[in-house]
Amino acid sequence: MRVLIYGINYPPEMTGVGKYTGEMSEWLKERGHQVRVVTAPPYYPAWKVGEGYRSWSYCRETLRGIEVFRCPLWVPKKPDGVRRLLHLISFALSSIPVMLKQIFWHPDVVFVVEPTFFCAPASLLTARLANATAWLHVQDFEVEAFFGLGFSSDTFVKKCVTAVEGWLMRRFDRVSSISQRMVERLAAFRILQDRTSLFPNWVDTDMVRPQNKGRKFRDEWVLGPDSRIVLYAGSMGNKQGLGMVLEVAKGLEHSHPDLLFLLVGEGPEKERLIERARKLGLRNVVFKPPQPPEDFPALLNLADIHLVVQKRGVADAFLPSKLAGILAAGGTAIVTADGDTELGRLVTGNPGIAVLVPPEDGVRFQEALLDTLSKRGNAPKCNRVARDYAEQYLAIDVILSRFESILFAETESRIRRG
Repeated sequence: MRVLIYGINYPPEMTGVGKYTGEMSEWLKERGHQVRVVTAPPYYPAWKVGEGYRSWSYCRETLRGIEVFRCPLWVPKKPDGVRRLLHLISFALSSIPVMLKQIFWHPDVVFVVEPTFFCAPASLLTARLANATAWLHVQDFEVEAFFGLGFSSDTFVKKCVTAVEGWLMRRFDRVSSISQRMVERLAAFRILQDRTSLFPNWVDTDMVRPQNKGRKFRDEWVLGPDSRIVLYAGSMGNKQGLGMVLEVAKGLEHSHPDLLFLLVGEGPEKERLIERARKLGLRNVVFKPPQPPEDFPALLNLADIHLVVQKRGVADAFLPSKLAGILAAGGTAIVTADGDTELGRLVTGNPGIAVLVPPEDGVRFQEALLDTLSKRGNAPKCNRVARDYAEQYLAIDVILSRFESILFAETESRIRRG
């Protein structure tokens, strides 16, 4: 098949949506499909265009044998609500002519990734003019996340925006999302169940596995041989609410001097968090930049406890991609989510897979952290429940082979329809 992939994030971004889009593209190519990608210059999670790229120019390159078209976008230094909207719109507009050019490539499938949902019109137009299958994949319910984070409290505005979102979604031949709860929520947009698919994020369970390679970072970063590492690895944005972690670290600094909070990643909140840690005088918090993919397994295996934290109001709008890696590494995680969210149901439905704490509750979070460390003691780090779940449900070949089968079925159905 000829598969045209359209999304704002793509490698060399190492985390988040771009990582998964890149791995999917490479997997499809290795299976013999022709793949093209229309995307933006890499900017995430640092919110700064990567070295060797420019934000205001078009370029065309080949990455791992895949033809990649980069389109201009505006990258704000402080991506608050309005600036983030303008950022997303800038890419959606600049990419329209590049998408329309792909009509002459005659793709079989146009696969668009949300965010950003502003790309939906161009992807639909391209698919219809090329007589291709139009597939929308929802990594984040972008519109809902904006309102959940307080972008607007106007009920009428939310109702109008949601109505437009639903109308566009129903125009796609197939709509997928990364968790069962998120797929179920598509029904609210009146999308027929037989046109929806569960397409979860995956992990390479051969590369990421329980092992004793964390020593690399312990020595390189001089973390101390006896320190117990509490690791957060991922984007540092508003929806994570990492300020709570700093407050907990402050409360435990003197009573538990062996605990070290390691925050690895980039994001719009990182500088504020560093400044806050400085004002609190925290010596048990260390910030580090994102690590290259080949070092990611060693980083995960460094941790005694992993953190998957987020604010209330966004737990069902997105599912943290970092969780798959933690489970594959056999890690023990503390997850902040309400029990009726997808994350909450994952934890309560698989006893032992992680520890669940209500969002934004520093007291409960601290209690859970100390209790989990106490119960673990000197036991082996590997959490077998987590590892077994990753092998059974999140392995890359399992998920992408199922995705490929649906792609074939959609293409054959379109051909039959003429």
